[in-house]
Amino acid sequence: MQAVDVLEDPAAAAVALDPLRSRLLALLGGQPASAAGLAPLVGLPRQKVRYHLQALADHGLVTEVSQQRHGGITERLFSASAAGYVVSPSAMGEAGVDPGRVDDRLSASYLVALAARAVREVGSMLHAAAAAEKRLPTLAIDTRIRFRSAGERAAFAAELNAAVLDLAARYHDESAPAGRWHRLVVFAHPSPAAGGST
Repeated sequence: MQAVDVLEDPAAAAVALDPLRSRLLALLGGQPASAAGLAPLVGLPRQKVRYHLQALADHGLVTEVSQQRHGGITERLFSASAAGYVVSPSAMGEAGVDPGRVDDRLSASYLVALAARAVREVGSMLHAAAAAEKRLPTLAIDTRIRFRSAGERAAFAAELNAAVLDLAARYHDESAPAGRWHRLVVFAHPSPAAGGST
């Protein structure tokens, strides 16, 4: 089971976004189960659960991992294909968000568009790397910081910008024959409060 699957196919995204099927994916992320085992957890007859599992299987979201025989009945055990899922903006086709179409570079909309582009680009490369049985070289930094004032936040942003530009200038090599381009995106946003409000 992979840690994250990025759903690029609109049909697969639609199947995964159905509330019942999403619940089944969450239940199957912990351990394999059968339609009979899942039925009481979702409050549906086994036959209906089997129908929904088949729809998920048809889009590669669950896989059959084993079969168990109970008398004359064969019970198929399924597992989710990933521990978690995210829908790529590419599933939206031309309506998907694109940072190039957001004019205000200081807006929350631009930040969301950048994050969406990362999902789209990295998700596509992640699928290609998995098919080639290779790891995708990435780097991520995630931290929280509490600023005393808006002025200090602005000062921090200026220093961070200068530091990143200095590092980029020192390590960038346009002519490296074996070099590989990387995209670096840094963003900050208010951290949601414990209750979920901003």
